[in-house]
Amino acid sequence: MSGLSRRVLITGASATGAMLGLAGCASTPTRLTDVDPAYRRADVQYATREPRGTIVVDPLHHYLYYVEGGGQARRYGIAVGGEGFGWSGVAMVHSKQEWPDWYPTKEILERHPELTAGLKELPGGQGVPGGPDSPLGARALYLWQGNKDTLYRIHGTNEPWKIGSNVSSGCIRMINDDVIDLYDRVGISTKVVVLASNVG
Repeated sequence: MSGLSRRVLITGASATGAMLGLAGCASTPTRLTDVDPAYRRADVQYATREPRGTIVVDPLHHYLYYVEGGGQARRYGIAVGGEGFGWSGVAMVHSKQEWPDWYPTKEILERHPELTAGLKELPGGQGVPGGPDSPLGARALYLWQGNKDTLYRIHGTNEPWKIGSNVSSGCIRMINDDVIDLYDRVGISTKVVVLASNVG
């Protein structure tokens, strides 16, 4: 799906800095004061027909909900695609990774060949190893439809001040504290509903 390109370059001083900006990741620790209070994690009332344990992503309003049942949900602030989402629908969590490696797509490298200087040879090819500077942050949930990877991820970021905005194209970013909290709550095959953004 060409509409699922995953990153947008933010100017950096070096190839490594550019990679960090590309996915909104830096090695600074999360400070609650960096997050707009409207997008801080909260337990809220949430009316939905989705069963307990479902993830509902609302890209238009920059929220992700983990349905807890009884009209309640845990709500997290998110950052989403700068061009709006090109995809909505139902997927499932196919796999989960702690401190995942990041592999830039062919399209990213074609647009930004300077990034290749900072890549390392990893088991899956050229990329950035998992850790505090990984563009995917502390955790990643990989979303599939049936046997097909949507190329759509829910993952961490170390730029909490960008939560509540449109800053990347394709993936959902959460502050690392929040993506760890979500990661610990969901299992493989968890249902994920992505609502239409009505943008783009």
